[in-house]
Amino acid sequence: MLAIFNKGLVAPPQELNSPASGKVSVKPKGPEETLKDFQSCHSTNAFSISIGDAALLSYIPPSPPHSTHERVFCGLDEIYCIFMGRLNNLCSLIRQYGLSKGTNEAMFVIEAYRTLRDRGPYPADQVLKDMDGSFGFVLFDTKAGTVFSALSGDEGVKMYWGVGGDGWLVISDSLDVIKASCAKSFAPFPTGCMFHSEGGLKSFEHPMNKMKAMPRIDSEGVMCGANFKVDACSRIHTMPRVGSEANWAVWGGGSGSHA
Repeated sequence: MLAIFNKGLVAPPQELNSPASGKVSVKPKGPEETLKDFQSCHSTNAFSISIGDAALLSYIPPSPPHSTHERVFCGLDEIYCIFMGRLNNLCSLIRQYGLSKGTNEAMFVIEAYRTLRDRGPYPADQVLKDMDGSFGFVLFDTKAGTVFSALSGDEGVKMYWGVGGDGWLVISDSLDVIKASCAKSFAPFPTGCMFHSEGGLKSFEHPMNKMKAMPRIDSEGVMCGANFKVDACSRIHTMPRVGSEANWAVWGGGSGSHA
């Protein structure tokens, strides 16, 4: 899985930028070169979509078809989602949201996102906590220009993010792709967390705690993109959200890890 977003659309957290990226021999790559490299490793079955100059998404179907962790791509009403993993309670979530029986995990994430975007009946962290399983996903709402991504807290699915050439945000489940694209400006996507292009990074497992960046040095002694951890000693103070006024812009509430 590979998702690349224009820096004019979504700004990566500043702490992902390594001061060494401009000094090392391997430079960050641009989005087209990163996509080409990704597809060259999976030339027989890679699927990709370019959304203007805003985003590039690429997806590889799972092999074998019924592996433990699914990879599903879905597009609905100009919202695209790549989902990795599996939801153990998908059937009950489908009933809860009144969706058709054929709904897969990516389709559910899109429907849950639309519910949050349009009506906001409950916080985003509660929606993600209701999802039982190992999962990681990236969603792009082309109309709103919004990126929404999350990773479960059980470490069953791996996901990485970084800053590629020209400052584009790169998210992938392939560490090799991230390293080649972002040089030293990358880190593991934090488990139990969600990222929204307007609200920044937040823990959905501990939504009332702020996030803090932890410096990360590799085996060569070079400063890399920071890891993000829940700061157990700090709290987010926000006003209660009411009905449709529960918009995405207030989700971070001063967490210190906004994009």
